Amino acid sequence: MTVALTILFIVTVGLDVVGQLFFKLGLMKLPPRQAHDHLGVFWKRVFSSSLLWAGIATYALELGLWLALLANAPLSFIFPLASLGYVGVLVASRIVLKETISPRRLAGALLITLGVAIVYIGGQG
Repeated sequence: MTVALTILFIVTVGLDVVGQLFFKLGLMKLPPRQAHDHLGVFWKRVFSSSLLWAGIATYALELGLWLALLANAPLSFIFPLASLGYVGVLVASRIVLKETISPRRLAGALLITLGVAIVYIGGQG
């Protein structure tokens, strides 16, 4: 993978992580759902959240960049690499949201990273 495609890939994974953070932070700021609220009330609140719209915009940008990446690299190569997004979300959840990361989750993230390294070292061929 060329340097330009590698940078493009890193940006798409980063946007995926940031988009997930926007979604989570936006939902955390919504008022709690009341027992008498119907689903329409929830969705009205969701669509009035600027953080959720930021997540949607981030995902739209990511989609455009992902399509550019797909046009220039084999899907069977880059899609497994995209699982680094899971690791990025795990790290960001700990740092930004102060979530607890269990040893089992950490082990899973390390296995994902190992798998990505194996795919990347193997190259596109």
